[in-house]
This record gives sequence, C-alpha cells and structure tokens, in this order.
Amino acid sequence: MTDTLTSTPSAGRERSPLRMWLGVAALTSATFAVTAAEMLPVGLLTPISDSLHVSEGSAGLTVTLTGIVAALAAPLVPLVAGRVDRRTSLAGLALLLAAANTLSAVAGSLTVLLIARVLVGVALGGVWALAASLPVRLVPQRSQSTALAAVFGGIGIASVLAVPAGTMLGEVAGWRSAFGAAAGLAAVVAPALALLLPALPAERPVGPRTLLRLFGNARLRTGFVFLALLVTGHFAAYTYVRPVLEQISGVAPGLIGALLLAYGVTGIVGNFAAGARVARRPRGTLLTLSAGIAAMTVLLAAAGSATWPAVAVLLLWGLAYGGVSVSTQAWVLAAAPSEREPAGALFASVFNASIALGAFVGGRAVDAAPLPTVLLLGAALAACALAVLAFAKNPADGQPAQRAGEPEAETV
Repeated sequence: MTDTLTSTPSAGRERSPLRMWLGVAALTSATFAVTAAEMLPVGLLTPISDSLHVSEGSAGLTVTLTGIVAALAAPLVPLVAGRVDRRTSLAGLALLLAAANTLSAVAGSLTVLLIARVLVGVALGGVWALAASLPVRLVPQRSQSTALAAVFGGIGIASVLAVPAGTMLGEVAGWRSAFGAAAGLAAVVAPALALLLPALPAERPVGPRTLLRLFGNARLRTGFVFLALLVTGHFAAYTYVRPVLEQISGVAPGLIGALLLAYGVTGIVGNFAAGARVARRPRGTLLTLSAGIAAMTVLLAAAGSATWPAVAVLLLWGLAYGGVSVSTQAWVLAAAPSEREPAGALFASVFNASIALGAFVGGRAVDAAPLPTVLLLGAALAACALAVLAFAKNPADGQPAQRAGEPEAETV
C-alpha cells in the first residue's frame, strides 16, 4: 500500500515555512468558520424563538436541519467536486457560507432561516469532508501531525467558543448581529483560502465504492458507532443548555454568555489535553471523555437550583466535550490512513447527523417532558457510547497512531 504521507506531492516542499503555515492557518480558519456557523443558534434559541414567535423546540430545528444537510453533503461534495482543485472548492464553499449567514441575519420567518441553514449545511459538510486530507499536503512529513492537530483544532475550538461568543454578541446587539458577524468571518476566510493555499488538485477521484468499502473496516465502524452515540447524547442536552441554566439552575440571563464563554475556555483546555494523550491511549481517552459527559449531565440535573455547583459541573462538562472532536478524528484517521478524504467525509457525515439527531430528540424531550429529562437523555446516550467502546475488542491501545503504508492496527 502506498504511503500517502510520503508519496503525496507536498506543496510544502516548494514553499517557505511561513507560506506553509499560512496555508495551514487558512485551512484552520475554514474549519472554524463552518463549525462556528453550525453551533451559533445553540446560544440564541431563546431570542430567536421570541423574535420569530415559535417555540424553543422549533427554533432548535436550525441546528437539526443544518446537521442533516451536512451529513448528506459530506460524502456527496467530494463526489461532485471530482478532480476540481481543492483550493477552489474550499473558497467556493466559504463564499456559500457567507451568503447563508447573511440570509440568516435578515430572515423574517423561521422558514427563511431554515433555508439559510440548509445552505450552511452544504458548506459545513463540504469543508469538513475536504479538509481532513489536506493538512498532510501542506507541510513536510515531520510537521504533518502538528498541521493535522491545528486544522482539527479549528473544529474543536469552534465547537466550544461559537456558542458563548454568539450568545454574548446576541445579548449586546441582538441575535441577528451574531449571524452577521459569522457572515463577515466567512467573507474573510474565502479570499484567505484562495490566496494562502497552494494548488491542491484532487489526488484520486472518490467514488461510491470507496465509501462503501470503508464500512468493512471494523475499527472504523466501532469509532463511528461510538461517535454517533456520544455526539447525539451531548447535543440532545447541550442544544438546550440555555433554558436549563435559566430555568433549572437559576442563572440570570445576563450571565449566560459569560458562563458559556467559561465553558468554551475549559473546552479548549480539553481539546489540547485530549489531543496530547489520544495518540498514546486512544481507547482510554475516549472512554474518559464519554464517562465525563455522562457524569456531568447527570450532575447538572441533580444540582437543581444550586447555582454554583451547577456552574462547576458546566465547566467540567466543557472540559470533557472539548476533547471529543480531536480524539474521534484521530481514531478515524488511524483506522483508515490511506483513505483520508473518504474517511473524513464519512466522519463529517456521522458527526453532523449525530448533531442533528441530538438537537431533534432533545427538542422533542423539551417540548414533551420536564426540562431535566433532556439532561438524563444525554447522559444515557453517552453511557451507551462508553459501553460500546468498553466492551469492544481492544484496538491495540497504547500503540502510536498508524501511518499510511503501515500494517493496519488491530481492529475492534
């Protein structure tokens, strides 16, 4: 099997170190921008529902629909893109994101807002699918792990920072201003991608058979099942964290943004802590994260109106979830090192479908049962994810991440 890490024509070999890392930074900004746009409504559900005169459960569809579309777009975008230069494809997707966020900012009804969120889903799925395989083409082999961590870190950091940042901006200037800011960010990212990335022609066409073949990889299947359960559980609870904090924990509305920002900071710590550990202990890291999310959602429900214990639990929840993106992505890339783009496409599909499913089932729970039920639902799904991995065959835990061209790690 060809080692793609060494045989892939690396643009970095002909570029200065500064140009290499500017390209990585541009790619990181793209993953950050699309993930931030996806997460933005989570902290704005209450003002969106009030402004558009819909329930919070209905407003939660802005998260659900985006995730569904992204899940469908992720495997389709590489197929449609064919041999189009990936630099061109990414810049085009960033422009689409800017337009979608602009439409969100001016939407006068839930219908228009949902149409805009469909476009966000296309951009999100496409960027996630294409970005997974590109960092190793931008820098020399010795720096590829760092480049991968940086690009994947854009997803992880956006996952934990977009909600508090959007919430705080929404409190100051209204929820529409948060979508306007997201549009401005995407409008800057598009030319950055076009100017800072080198030409990145498609290495090989991705066909439906390639995607189907990956499901024969047992280690990859286990990772996807774990990912689906954990992310569904997290977002079933986290999508409705604002009403939980306000109505159960007794947090004043004016403090929600600051608390979610603190949550985001602990999430960044979790992102880098898990990233440093996952290469050595992939299974142990993922078990720790899933156990943490299950425990914290139960404890938040148990804290009731005890505000400060609830705040402490929220921060620990952020620490646990912050490591999920980088750790599960590392698992997927180690399971299919010679098929990074299609594996990345499937990862993006599963992740975003799980976000959509989590937001949907959480919304149904919020509309049909007492609010604490959504936290217990999230805990149950996280516990199921833990069980799947705990009882799976040991995936050569402790071995270094597999490189393309090396014998495949023991499957689970």
